[in-house]
Amino acid sequence: MAEPTTALIKATSHSALDPAEAGRLADALAESADVTVFVDGTAVRLPPVAADAVVDVLQRLAAGESVTVSTTEEWLNTGQAAQLAGVSNTYMRKLTDSGAIPVHYRGSHRRIRPADVQAWLDQRAAVTADARQADG
Repeated sequence: MAEPTTALIKATSHSALDPAEAGRLADALAESADVTVFVDGTAVRLPPVAADAVVDVLQRLAAGESVTVSTTEEWLNTGQAAQLAGVSNTYMRKLTDSGAIPVHYRGSHRRIRPADVQAWLDQRAAVTADARQADG
């Protein structure tokens, strides 16, 4: 299966630090690998993934760079969504046309969130379970 595409959403940009602030930050980063942040006055040691992201942003700011932070969202094309759902491409197109599975268009290309496919599968499983229970 081809790789899902990603889109950058919810981006925020931050200006570069003035040289004196950038220098102090660079010195602090060079002194220790400890990444502890304070949230509402409480010290929180970041897990490795979060620490890596924060240190990356801080290093860029220390280098005098402007930084943009954004969220990525995964999108599937119709064939990928059909494969995930275990249905044909034609049926997936019908599901998106009918609104059963939300679809977003990039030009003429359909893009579908994996979570929306999973929600449809979960709904279908619940309906099937209810029907079996009513019959049984």
